[in-house]
Parts: sequence; structure tokens; C-alpha cells
Amino acid sequence: MTSYPWALALANYLDYAITLVVAVLALIAVLDCVRRPAVQFERAWKRTKPFWLALTGGAAVVTVFSAVFSTLSLVRLGVPGAGSLLLMLIAATIAGVYLADVRPAVSGQSKNPGYW
Repeated sequence: MTSYPWALALANYLDYAITLVVAVLALIAVLDCVRRPAVQFERAWKRTKPFWLALTGGAAVVTVFSAVFSTLSLVRLGVPGAGSLLLMLIAATIAGVYLADVRPAVSGQSKNPGYW
């Protein structure tokens, strides 16, 4: 890490932290989606369970692979690899929508699921 500018190293560590946080959120979302019954999605007037499984599963796969490759780069080179922040933004949006909107409606926590 002798000729590596400190600003680029800081940016890579921030990207790495964002990647780890989004990976955890995506894994929480996909595991929650797996354990919910499919009929609950229809009762709450949400998209189907396979739709949300595909979205949250894709987000989890992308973020976990990015976290693994960044960690390997950190171990090998001493600086984490720079992941794609656009993919992290998309994955965070998918996981956030599921956790903030779909999960409460499907679990019955909201007073009036499916309505504003």
C-alpha cells in the first residue's frame, strides 16, 4: 500500500462497508421472504411470493458475491476491492422496499394491509 493514495483507500473502505451492510439487509429480506407462506402475499394485496423471492434472492446473490470478492481483495492486497455502487443501490432499494412495505403487510403487523 505504498503508492496508493489515501483518498482512494478511504473510498474503497467506504464502498466495502456499504457492501457489507447491504448484503446483510438483502440476506435478512430473502430469509424472511422464504419463511412466509405464499397465501399471505395474496391476502395482503402484494406481488406473489415467487416475484419477491426472485428480487430479494437476486439482490442477496449480487451483494454476497461482491462482499466475498471485496474481502478476498482485502486479504490479498490489503485494500478492499471497489464494488459497483450502482448494483448496491439497486439491491438496497429492493431489500428496503421488501422490509419496509411488504414484510409488515405480509406478517399482519400493519392495521390495513394493502392500503395507504
